[in-house]
Amino acid sequence: MRMTTSTGILILSTVLCFSLLNVPLRSADNPPSKPAEQVFKNIQALKGVPSEQIIPAMQFITASLGVECDFCHVPGAFEKDDKKPKQTARKMMLMMFAINRDNFEGQRKVTCYSCHRGNHKPLDTPIVTEEPPASPEAGTAMRREPDSAFPSAEQIVERYVVALGGKAAIQGVSSRIASGKAEIEGREFPTEIFYDHSNKISTVIHLPNGENVDSFNGRTGWVSFPGHSVRAMEPYEINGARIDADLHLPLDLQQPGSEIRVVSAGRIGAEATYMATASWQGQPLDLYFDKDSGLLVRLVRYVESPLGRSPVQTDYSDYRQSGAVKIPFRWTVARPGGRFTIQLERVKENVAIEPARFEKPVAQEKPDSH
Repeated sequence: MRMTTSTGILILSTVLCFSLLNVPLRSADNPPSKPAEQVFKNIQALKGVPSEQIIPAMQFITASLGVECDFCHVPGAFEKDDKKPKQTARKMMLMMFAINRDNFEGQRKVTCYSCHRGNHKPLDTPIVTEEPPASPEAGTAMRREPDSAFPSAEQIVERYVVALGGKAAIQGVSSRIASGKAEIEGREFPTEIFYDHSNKISTVIHLPNGENVDSFNGRTGWVSFPGHSVRAMEPYEINGARIDADLHLPLDLQQPGSEIRVVSAGRIGAEATYMATASWQGQPLDLYFDKDSGLLVRLVRYVESPLGRSPVQTDYSDYRQSGAVKIPFRWTVARPGGRFTIQLERVKENVAIEPARFEKPVAQEKPDSH
């Protein structure tokens, strides 16, 4: 049985930068259908873009240029135009849109990353290095061959289901409570994760100054961070939470509409793997299965933005028996600009969880000073 963790951990996301610097995030008053200029102040190059795509776009810029929010923005006043890099960024966005419109029939073939490759100033001269240049897919050597050269997708997924304990065992999981540690930038924080069979998940990271909580109730979600008000999850966070919350994902991959297809074979580190692509609830996924064990060792999903697509990669390891199923006790979630690892220590299957665990917390009134 696969497990990830809720994807709204703010200390690893550009969202934290935006929330700490008082940039408005979506709320009940700012539904996803509103254009960005009606939700954010001083939107110029991205006018007409859905408001929920603005933060993914900013995340894509930070990853492509290797910078932080304050490279372009005035801390605490993101709407101001005081910094020259912000003016330059607008021009670069319009140039990128024009290149794709005029040369690629509007398809997004050129992005910020095409030129910047992690540098705020693109290099115009090749670098002579002491070592041979790394492969574009360093650490992941894959080869594409005709479909007939690989096992079928049905065989790959069925082997995965069997490796986890079988269909009946997976279906028998109705809830799970897991506890362990989140390893973030060299520090460890106690962590609890609650799962419910109706695709609900709540992740609690115990920080020194309070709890970082992400909760998804199967439809909507909320994020709270110590010292800040509770906010609604953005649509791209909900997409990730849906995957994280699905206790029966291996079985769901077998359902019509998943469009899973084995496309390549190669290695991830020392492990020989098959790579499959899939469409899960409309989301494109890349899935990597260990050739020997049949277990899922990597899942890659994507966050869409008007500027480009950002990958969110989860690597699974330390599979152990938990009740009737086998699950990874360790996984690392990585995206451009940050990563964190969850190491489980204890897992309980099919235990009662209070429904309130997955609901939006009620704001507490400040105590009366009298």
